[in-house]
Amino acid sequence: QVQLVESGGGLVQAGGSLRLSCAASGRTFSSYAMGWFRQAPGKEREFVAAISWSGGSTYYADSVKGRFTISRDNAKNTVYLQMNSLKPEDTAVYYCAADRTVVSSLGGEYDYWGQGTQVTVSS
Repeated sequence: QVQLVESGGGLVQAGGSLRLSCAASGRTFSSYAMGWFRQAPGKEREFVAAISWSGGSTYYADSVKGRFTISRDNAKNTVYLQMNSLKPEDTAVYYCAADRTVVSSLGGEYDYWGQGTQVTVSS
């Protein structure tokens, strides 16, 4: 069992930056692939970024590539999402998720989810 708690969301102006954190409980965090997803009001949840258990492989949605960076610190049981050059269309609730098997962009592949953190980008 893994429990995930996101933090770091907030209100920021367009062009600004935020860093989201996702703290995980449990001793097996380093064996999980991790992902970030987001859901805007009235829209379906969408993939943002994912990272392999070792941190050696990362994947991004085209909409955030070059602006967002996913990373992890297995010693701290934490995964991060550095978000730069934020745009109003990045406004959403951001969720982190853990996958016991392979890194994936498909939300259905993930086994555990956090409660989400709100990111609002003003124009």
